Order: sequence, then C-alpha cells, then structure tokens
Amino acid sequence: MRVLFTTVPTKAPGFHRTALAWALRAAGHEVCLANRPNLVEDITRTGLTAVPVGTPFHPDDYLADSERQLAEAGGEGDYPDPEQLMHMDELRPELLDYTYMQGVFTTMTTLVFRPFCPTEVVDELVSFAREWRPDLVLWDPFVFAGPVVAKAVGAAHARLLYGLDLIGHMREHYLDAVRKRPAELREDPVEEWLGPVLDRYDTAFSEDVVTGQWTIDPVPTSMRLPVDLPYLPMRHIPYNGRAVIPHWLTEPPERPRVCLTLGLPHPEVTGGDRLPVEPVLEAMAGVDAEVIAVSETGRLAGVRAVPDNVRLVDHVPLNELLPSCSAIVHQGDVWTLHTAFAHGVPQVVLPGDLWDIPMRADQVQEAGVGLRPLDVAGVTAGEVREMVVRVLTDPAFARRAAALRDEMVATPAPRDLVPVLEKLTAEHRGGGRPHGDRGRRKGTTCESSS
Repeated sequence: MRVLFTTVPTKAPGFHRTALAWALRAAGHEVCLANRPNLVEDITRTGLTAVPVGTPFHPDDYLADSERQLAEAGGEGDYPDPEQLMHMDELRPELLDYTYMQGVFTTMTTLVFRPFCPTEVVDELVSFAREWRPDLVLWDPFVFAGPVVAKAVGAAHARLLYGLDLIGHMREHYLDAVRKRPAELREDPVEEWLGPVLDRYDTAFSEDVVTGQWTIDPVPTSMRLPVDLPYLPMRHIPYNGRAVIPHWLTEPPERPRVCLTLGLPHPEVTGGDRLPVEPVLEAMAGVDAEVIAVSETGRLAGVRAVPDNVRLVDHVPLNELLPSCSAIVHQGDVWTLHTAFAHGVPQVVLPGDLWDIPMRADQVQEAGVGLRPLDVAGVTAGEVREMVVRVLTDPAFARRAAALRDEMVATPAPRDLVPVLEKLTAEHRGGGRPHGDRGRRKGTTCESSS
C-alpha cells in the first residue's frame, strides 16, 4: 500500500514519525512525507521521500501574526486573556463549559489550525494525492490537511500523536456540551472552517476529520488521557537525526552522569526557550556527578562561568547518551521526555507552558519517575540542585523509571503495527467521496494482532 505522512512545518515532530515510516518501508510499502519546502532537506536526510507543498513556512512571520491577533483580541468576551484560550490542557469537568471550550476551539482554529493548513498547501496536497493515490494518510493532530486529502481521494486516515491527546479530550467534552444546546445555538468553529474546505473536493465534514478514523499513540498507556476514541498504542523509538558518537561517550563515566538539555526542539515556532541557562548551570555546581550540558540552539555562546563538573557539548544523540545517565534535567518537550522513558532515566523537569508540557511534568512527578518545581519562573539554583540530588540518591526514582521503561518495551513497536495498519486501512479505505463515510469506532483500543 501507499502511505502519506503529513506533519507540522517543524523538524522535531517529523523525526517522531521516522521509525514508523521506515517500518512501513521495510515491510515493502511506499511512503512519502509531505511538508513545506523548508523541511525537505530534513526529511530526505532520514532517507525517506519528501513531497514539498505550499510555500516555505516562516516562523518569524507566523509568531508575529499570532501576537498581532492575540493583541487585537485582548479584552473581548468572557475571557479577556486570549492566550488562555490557546491552552487545551484544562481537565477539570466543572470548568469545561460550552462558552470556554467554544472560545478555545475558535482561538486554536484561527491561530494554529488554519495557519498550518493554508489553502495552497491543501490544494497542492490534494493534487498530489489524486495522482499518487495513497491508501493511508497518517496526519499530525494539528495538520487537518491530512484528513481532507484522505476524504478527497477515498484513503483511510489516522492521527499520529506525539504527546497527550488534548484535542481529543476537549473535543469529546465540547461535543457533549454542543448536543445539550438548542439546535439553533450549536456552533463548531472547526466544522465552520473545514466544512467549506471539504466542499471544494465534493466531500463533507464528519467528526473523523477532527480526531481520525483511529489514533496511533506513543504515550505510555498508563499516562493516556481518558478519551473515548480508538487508540493504537505504539512504542516510542527515539530518532535524533544524523549523529556521531563522540569518543568520550564510549568510556564508562567515573561518577553518576547527568544529562542537562538546554533547549526546546523547535524554538523557532514556540517563541524560544524560557529557561535561563546560567542559573541552571550554577545548580549543577556541587552535585557529585558528571554533567553533560547539551544545547543545539546556540545558547551556550554567552555563558561566562561553567562549573568544573559540567561538560558543554553542541550536540550528542540523546538515544546514545541517556543509557549512560543516572538522571536528566530538561524543559519537558515530549521527544526528550519519551527518550528518557525509553531508557528508564529519572528526570527533573523544568517545564514551560507550551501545549501539554506542564501536564506531562505533573505526570512525571505523580508517576514517581522524577520531580518538577512548583514555580518554574521563581525556581532557584539551590532548588534545582536539591531535586537533582534527590533523583540521583533515592533509588525509588530509578526503580519506577525502570518500571515505566518495561511498560514501553511491552508496547508494540512500529514494525508490530504494520499488519494492524494494513488491516485497518483495508477496512476504512474508500471512506471518502466515492463511497461515503464509514465513520469510526468509539471506546476501543485497536488490537496489535492481525
């Protein structure tokens, strides 16, 4: 079969799909990854085939436009802080009322969903798909061009998550709130946007356009949000891009080793890192450990003082570094988080406020596999040092991290999913304009046996 991947126009999420893409290729299937022209080189470096669509994505323009729209929206409605409406990590049922969730979906559709799926991208992707005829489209939860294309050509389609399913969780609550309203007062910003887009291709909106016919989920099952959707669990297989193992990494460390990552994987879109470097480096002073401080964003250039026990490196593949580490300190991005899970490494998470990062940091602490500060903005070097010492010296953290690693090892690997995807594709293919929409199954976990 032919499989088309679509992802957001940043490098890190694309890396998250590499293992599954290669599992499909190794099984004899044809695979293409569609993205903006500025991502073509990153895709082809993985050895996979790129399909450039639309114009290059310019992060500075995107951020400036988002900030302008947020400023223009300030002070309107029941929620005067529009940035609040870009957070979908609210889980308290008593706060998930219709007005709040309608505001969230309106804001996210305007500032995130639509900018990632402009008209020219959708049109070019549909044109390519009509020629190439994919059987299955696997799409990033922010890139709704994926399900539009699938429905336009009658392909099966599924979401491929990289973090917690915040969209699925809020969508479930929102639809429940909508159903309780009079018909004339029911609004859906996502359908209002995607309905006309789908009309252009002689197909119609259905809920699987938002949450997929099924969802591939790399989050450990014990940490998954309670959402009534069909999930296909998949083990996270770390991929760091092209890398070389340095000589010093082949030698066993003389002391416990701590990995310190000093950057987010796609600051060009998130607006940059929010964690000051020097106080964190200061926190490592006095810790009885060898600290490997990794930064790929040029943040080390202005550092004035580096503790004697800290080694600064521009790049080292985390998948190769973490097996030698007794702990990791990072900002909570899902790629670092899952790689630490995969190697059973205790964590100290200093989270920003992007997407599901605060929630994932809470999960790390609740699961007993690491710690996070109560107040990241006001955390001191002494508090960071204390957390690092705790996860290094209390064996309970290593024990629980090992248990979580075992849970991940027991989860089907990408190659194990291939026959399942073949079966599900055969069941759902033809669900677009030519044969109508066959809908989706709810409340199930897809089995990993054919």
